[in-house]
Amino acid sequence: MNVAKDRLRADIDAMTDITILRAGKGKRAGKKPDGVTVRRITASNGEKVTVRAVDANSPTFGEDFLYVFTKNVEAARRENKRLFGSASGVKKRD
Repeated sequence: MNVAKDRLRADIDAMTDITILRAGKGKRAGKKPDGVTVRRITASNGEKVTVRAVDANSPTFGEDFLYVFTKNVEAARRENKRLFGSASGVKKRD
């Protein structure tokens, strides 16, 4: 019985190691990067369209591209939800 208690105590002691790390100061979620230009233009049918352009020479090109891609996916999912009732674009079965 003492062996079982010693083993349990050893397991508990091994689980009590705590590591505390400071989180780096991150960017505000959804903030537009400096390398992205946003313009609202009017299409030929009169509809307003948002165009996001990425500066290819930006030092943060990867982050800029990811931001624009994420915004495009969000817009496509919103449109699918409006048209089909599902963000994935597949009609829901009745």
